[in-house]
Amino acid sequence: MSGVMPKMRLITVKMPVLYVEGIDELVRIGRYSSRSEVIRVAIRDFLKKELWIREASEI
Repeated sequence: MSGVMPKMRLITVKMPVLYVEGIDELVRIGRYSSRSEVIRVAIRDFLKKELWIREASEI
C-alpha cells in the first residue's frame, strides 16, 4: 500500500469479555496501538486465509 489509509466504516461488534481482555493486553504491552488495529489485523489475516487465498487457488 502507498501509505494512504483506505476508506473506513464504523461497525459495532459484541464479543466475549475474554477476547476484549486479550485485545486490551496486546495494546497494553505495545504490540498494537489500539483495539481497532488489533481487530483490523485479525480480520485481514482471517480474510486472507479464508477468502482471498481460496479464491486465488480456484482460478
